[in-house]
Amino acid sequence: MPTGLFTDLYELTMAHSYFRRGLNQTATFAYFVRAPVPNRRFLLFAGLDPLLTALQDFRFTEEDLAYLDSLGLFAQDFLDFLGKLRFTGEIWAMEEGEICFPGEPLLLLTAPRIEAQLVETLTLNILNYETLVASKAARILLAAGPEAVVVDFSPRRDHGQEAALHAARASFLAGFHATSNTLAGRLYGIPVAGTMAHSYVMSFPDELSAFRAFAEDHPRPVLLIDTYDPIQGARNAVRVAQELWAKGKEIVAVRLDSGDLTALSQEVRRILDEAGFPNIKIFVSGDLDEYRIREFRERGGVAWGYGVGTRLGVSWDVPALGGVYKLVEDEKGPRMKTSPGKISLPGKCQVWRQEGFQDLVALDEETGEGRPLLRRVMAGGERLTPELDLSRRREEVRQVLFALPPTLADLTPAEAPSYPVEYSPGLRHLVTARR
Repeated sequence: MPTGLFTDLYELTMAHSYFRRGLNQTATFAYFVRAPVPNRRFLLFAGLDPLLTALQDFRFTEEDLAYLDSLGLFAQDFLDFLGKLRFTGEIWAMEEGEICFPGEPLLLLTAPRIEAQLVETLTLNILNYETLVASKAARILLAAGPEAVVVDFSPRRDHGQEAALHAARASFLAGFHATSNTLAGRLYGIPVAGTMAHSYVMSFPDELSAFRAFAEDHPRPVLLIDTYDPIQGARNAVRVAQELWAKGKEIVAVRLDSGDLTALSQEVRRILDEAGFPNIKIFVSGDLDEYRIREFRERGGVAWGYGVGTRLGVSWDVPALGGVYKLVEDEKGPRMKTSPGKISLPGKCQVWRQEGFQDLVALDEETGEGRPLLRRVMAGGERLTPELDLSRRREEVRQVLFALPPTLADLTPAEAPSYPVEYSPGLRHLVTARR
């Protein structure tokens, strides 16, 4: 889909002025997240692949240009220029799924100034939201533990259809096992999962009839047992399981979605075990996040898996990420914003990761120790890397997440977290000189 018009108006009015005054020299902008981010000891970078695709689709259609003309703000020669404009820039970025921190560049975009300016909104929209959700999903996984199955249940509460697709993608990248969003399953190759709704149970004369029908019609039935009385629901599930056993079929799991999930899960587990069905799993949902899952487990809750919806898709405790896109270099050299509380780092930089997630941000011409995190992924407006293998990368991200040092894996809210990010002598000198 053409993405040229997906921009804030002021990007266009600035671009119009740049065009009139011949200010279209090469410029570099950096995407980074301002510190601190409350309750976040780390972030998980996400959204790069969708951004590269969107930049390759960047153009203004005839309908776009007609609309801009109707605003009465732009000269015809500028509109003609936009009609031929494509993104021709270069991008250096961290790999998706990389553990990262506020205060360090996550992406550098170099292009003619007008191009770089016009794609700001698009860049921030995609990277901020996917990184926000991926970071939330990572924390939820840490709370659930490496053995638990975690499913994205968020689309009905996400802020729009596009957000739901990005949420499914970002949470899967972070290590989730599946999504309820079938369109995301088709688009991104994410496994899809679902159970049943209370409305299904209420559509039958009684709960037992509903369970029997669903178990007959579904190859791998998961029964929602809390439409009425969860304990009786568990007993009804046992009765259906007994009937299925005689036919060589099994119930996969029962789902709890309300009430005291901890106490109910313990009692339901007892009922299932005493009836001879230890293999029937318990799946819980209902306004879960990392805090509630951690409490559930600490109180002795029993669950094979978790469905996480609202608090994932809107990142309940941190509903927006303060990612920004700032000019760091142009034809005049390094550039720096010096506003109090909103300082940006000047110049093109590289991020060097040393052992133990200690990062050093250094100027391009400086040599750092460890692993360089920013890699060249686009040149001349064309991507240099293949489309991300989401399933492969997910496995790698899970391994990293469950091996994080305690200082990063700690889910305790941090009011003013400090991040393991340092600046090189050359960068610090340049910052001081520019102030």
